[in-house]
Amino acid sequence: MTGDTAGSLKTGFWKRRISILGGTALLLGGVVLGAGTAWAAGQASPPANRAEIEAIVREYILSHPEIIPEAVARLEQAEARKVLASNRAAIETPFASAFAGNAKGDVKLVVFFDYACPYCRQGHADVQKLVREDANLMVIYRDFPVLSPASTEAALASLSAANQGRYNQFHAAMFDSPGRVSLARTLGIVKGVGLDEARTTADLSNAALKAEVDRNLALGRNLGLTGTPSYIVGNRILSGAVGFDRLKEAVAAARAEKGR
Repeated sequence: MTGDTAGSLKTGFWKRRISILGGTALLLGGVVLGAGTAWAAGQASPPANRAEIEAIVREYILSHPEIIPEAVARLEQAEARKVLASNRAAIETPFASAFAGNAKGDVKLVVFFDYACPYCRQGHADVQKLVREDANLMVIYRDFPVLSPASTEAALASLSAANQGRYNQFHAAMFDSPGRVSLARTLGIVKGVGLDEARTTADLSNAALKAEVDRNLALGRNLGLTGTPSYIVGNRILSGAVGFDRLKEAVAAARAEKGR
């Protein structure tokens, strides 16, 4: 990951965390203020003043510390829903042919990935299995090159492949072929999958494709993504190589929410 990219992603992440923690504080503050209308079981009368209310709430929190991560998790989900709602079209609209599965699927799974990421290689196999098993799933791929300059070169080559209508062939070959990501390896795969080598080489300097990569990085910052792979499905953000079962559960949950 380059210093500038890593720094901007971390800054976005911590801004989001601070916002969430601030919301948690407000939530607990609301508990304190609202406690005047209720009191501990068995207590003959409600607390008489703010100090008593705060003491009751403090004792409850210390006795049940699990409510803190639960409160943070709920606020994170609420924050994610707001960010996803405001960016839905940008997130779920594929670049050219950079998608797999059913283009009219009822659920969309968005994958933010880096070709240099070993966990993305594992995640690729999980996503491919999902596509084979779920005829109503659309997978949108978003290049998210954060690990090295070679990652960015590979991302630009993949966007060129999307424009040439051979995205899935290139994408699969990048993950299925052995070796570390490098320009030589990427161009070898370009040739191997039948892409126009001269066009792809020129596209490594294509301003429009670079702008698309920058848009993906900006989307990632807005969503609070800190690495790859990351998945967006419905109103959920999943981070890391979470595995086939968890991805399948998230797709099922998104489908159930749409059916309500």
